[in-house]
Amino acid sequence: MQVREIMNTRLKTATADDLIKDISTLMCLNKISGVPVVEDGDRLIGVLSEKDILHCVFPDAHELFLNGERPNYERMEKEFRNVLNRKVGELMTKVVSTVSPEMPVMKAASMMWLKKIRRIPVVEEERLVGIVSIGDVHRALFQQHLVND
Repeated sequence: MQVREIMNTRLKTATADDLIKDISTLMCLNKISGVPVVEDGDRLIGVLSEKDILHCVFPDAHELFLNGERPNYERMEKEFRNVLNRKVGELMTKVVSTVSPEMPVMKAASMMWLKKIRRIPVVEEERLVGIVSIGDVHRALFQQHLVND
């Protein structure tokens, strides 16, 4: 089975200039945990995940440990408001692993497992053509198993 057979092509994307609050709204309303970031229509330049957004309000654990400080959770929650007015390009992950539509599904799943990511963009000739998630892989394997039994 190839990635092309299970990838999602109905994509929600962001641009580097979009505001975090707009993309957070998109993510919450569509119940997705991340979006590809594109320019010039569909050239992939990054990925923005919930983890990227929330990382901004969490202090560096190593720094806290060295300074002997305790996290101020109330302040962290209030700082989230400031994050919402930042641009996607400031917070997105810029080095992105990708797969091709012809790649075997299990190879794509292995890449996600090794890199500890839940979704991976599908790129063909530098253009975003889809996205595949761990959930997509699981559903495809489950369906294939049901058909073959």
